[in-house]
Amino acid sequence: MRPIRLAFLALFVALASLAATGTAMAAQTAPEFAGIAKWHNSPPLTMKGLRGKVVLIDFWTYSCINCLRTLPHVTHWYDQYKDKGLVIVGVHSPEFPFEKQEGNVRDAIARFGIKYPVAQDNDLETWDAWDNQYWPAEYLVDQRGNVVAHHYGEGNYMDMENAIRTLLGLPRLADAAAASETDKDAPDFTQLGSPEMYFGADRSANNASPEGKDTGTRDFTAPSRLELNKFALVGRWEIGRDNASLVGASGEIRLHYKAKKVHMVASANDPITVEVAVDGKPQAPVTVQASKLYTLFDGDGYKDHILTIKIPKANFHMFTFTFG
Repeated sequence: MRPIRLAFLALFVALASLAATGTAMAAQTAPEFAGIAKWHNSPPLTMKGLRGKVVLIDFWTYSCINCLRTLPHVTHWYDQYKDKGLVIVGVHSPEFPFEKQEGNVRDAIARFGIKYPVAQDNDLETWDAWDNQYWPAEYLVDQRGNVVAHHYGEGNYMDMENAIRTLLGLPRLADAAAASETDKDAPDFTQLGSPEMYFGADRSANNASPEGKDTGTRDFTAPSRLELNKFALVGRWEIGRDNASLVGASGEIRLHYKAKKVHMVASANDPITVEVAVDGKPQAPVTVQASKLYTLFDGDGYKDHILTIKIPKANFHMFTFTFG
């Protein structure tokens, strides 16, 4: 099964009864870390060596918007409980090749103010050892090394925090507002109308250019009418398995979406400043170089829009659109 980035969806919530009742589920020994390419903020750790501590394992990757919206909660738990017996280990499991580069991961850790240990799981060996399939995913391990709770996707932060507090011998929190203080940027998923959209041939279901989605280099055009949740390329592009690269002198991307915010995961060989327009109205230009997530538009409601990106030169690489 292909790994999945998850927003808050009740279907994917699987939090053990510990959070509500203080009793653990049937014991499952936490798997060991495996195949870690680099440890950040820490010497190498083992689950066996962490016995006696409460451990939260957070699977994430730095270009995933769902992971980034979860990070403020994880860093809050670290700040709040690191001196009370909680250890947090972020397992950085990449989706794209650029997320395997040590410098990129190190820069992301600094950019997001992550102080807890991060294990760089480049070959997804720890991901596989834990039988994980989602970004983000949290697994809570008790002092005996047993997995007692887990959660996939965004949301349910109060339940997870109370599960942590129960293991630490602290009283449960009752005020749900406390859990939402660091969640002000979370979208309203009941109104969000667009899914993540990929540009590589492996997952390019949303590409509406009539020239097709297969790998290779060719000239692309946009249809006269772009349906909701479709994008189109204009200009000469090379389609790879996980991205589209502009090889012509200039190019364009058009998108029809329903959301409040639009982000893209992109990179460029040299800095490229792209022009952004929404419904024909110019927005602030965005300069792209490092392989990461960029915000293109932050609106005032969940409405249908047509977004246009004009790219003035070649060697611009587009991976995904994500929404909030």
